[in-house]
Amino acid sequence: MPPTLASLVQHPALKLVVRAGADRLGTPVRWAHASELADPVPYMDGGELLLVTATNLDAENADSMRRYVRRLEGAGVAGVGFAVGVNYEEVPAALVEAAEEAGLPLLEVPRRTPFLAISKAVSAAIAADQYRAVTAGFEAQRELTKAALAGDGPAGLLARLAAHVDGWAALYDASGAVLAAAPEWAARRAARLTPDVERLRDRPAPASVVVGGSDDRVELQSLGTGRRARGALAVGTGAALGTAERYAVNSAVALLTLTTARSRALHGAEQRLGAAVLRMLLAGRPDHARAVAGDLYGDLLDAPFRLLIAEAATPAGAEALTETMEAAAARTGEALLLVPEAERVLVLAADGGAAVAACAAYAAAQDDRAPREGGADDGDVVVGLSAPAGPIAVSAAYKQAEQALSVARRRGRALVEHEELATGSVLPLLADDAVRAFADGMLRALYEHDAKGRGDLVASLRAWLSRHGQWDAAAADLGVHRHTLRYRMRRVEEILGRSLDDPDVRMELWLALKATEAAAPAEG
Repeated sequence: MPPTLASLVQHPALKLVVRAGADRLGTPVRWAHASELADPVPYMDGGELLLVTATNLDAENADSMRRYVRRLEGAGVAGVGFAVGVNYEEVPAALVEAAEEAGLPLLEVPRRTPFLAISKAVSAAIAADQYRAVTAGFEAQRELTKAALAGDGPAGLLARLAAHVDGWAALYDASGAVLAAAPEWAARRAARLTPDVERLRDRPAPASVVVGGSDDRVELQSLGTGRRARGALAVGTGAALGTAERYAVNSAVALLTLTTARSRALHGAEQRLGAAVLRMLLAGRPDHARAVAGDLYGDLLDAPFRLLIAEAATPAGAEALTETMEAAAARTGEALLLVPEAERVLVLAADGGAAVAACAAYAAAQDDRAPREGGADDGDVVVGLSAPAGPIAVSAAYKQAEQALSVARRRGRALVEHEELATGSVLPLLADDAVRAFADGMLRALYEHDAKGRGDLVASLRAWLSRHGQWDAAAADLGVHRHTLRYRMRRVEEILGRSLDDPDVRMELWLALKATEAAAPAEG
């Protein structure tokens, strides 16, 4: 620790005597400075032991000494060393009383102790403290490096760091989720800082910020060297970091950044391997894919999975979604096969797993967010999700995801699952503008005919199609004679120029009627 007034008083060669402020001798001394100015405050930084002989002071004037001491106290001076036997044979009572009143430490310096000796003692103590701090910092660096190489992951490094700073430490991923913390109790404290980590993530790395109060000071440091931070380190202490602690924190940041960079390189290799596995699965070669997947993706192929196709408005959107899914998978230890493909991302994720849930939550948050004026947000994505599948059905799952993606795009939704299409009705698909335009064009002549009061051809056509062409049943529904209905259907054929005997024509007319029905409430 740095020298204090107490350590100087205890120095056997200096022979200093305490005359006032005995209860504040634990004050650190940053330097020893001699000044005979009546007002030395403009030349003080704070923390100095001011050495004086009172050459230019009215040291026996009580009011003058009160003003002098108040100025020194306000400037943060650690204490005053008064040399006796030079201008005064003893420390003037007025100065002693003023120092006692202000609580400012006042030390008597004997005639045989030169100011230079005090300055050398302070300098030597500061140098020794700095040497101890640097030595402790290097020792911390060695211990942290050994912990990083021990194979225990970040947990071991964080435990060593927490011990060195006498506090706690936590590691966050790029999404702001806590990956590890030491001691264990710190995980909940660290989780409350996620919003601060998210704000830090938006700043170019490296970046840092201090949050919390004086009794719970937390320093956040971003990890990574690129445009976006790849994670963050939190260090919580009861006071500001000292030199040794600063060395330890800087070493931890460097090691974790290096680990992150190495992880990104490994991540790239994993993506290339995943792309090869996915190509084999799509080509209908699951056995070859399983052999290539090995331990990395083997567990994923042994259970039902989902195939997901995501399109993003910007690269940042794709990156945000993939980081969210990767972080969720990492927290639960599940495998995730992720392949960037031009403007899209293809993903194989465990059915019912954390990654799929994280994707759904990301999409739901996007749907809940108000659209930004002028277009899509940088983080907007559109996702199609297949039904659960296995290795032999990846090609079908890919088609399902493509279909779901197409529907999501048309409906303006962030995510659509194939089950919505497979288990629901086809009628919601008719709410597409292109389908409505087709229906309006196909039925317009019939509506115009009916509008002129020359018959009810649209209602008659709907009744006849709903009864599968059964004349009596359809006529009964309309309350007309079957000959009247036959006449109306001939008029439909004449107006449309199409035969109702053609099943394709009947299908198109039925879908057109359903499409116009779906649009009717909105029009009303």
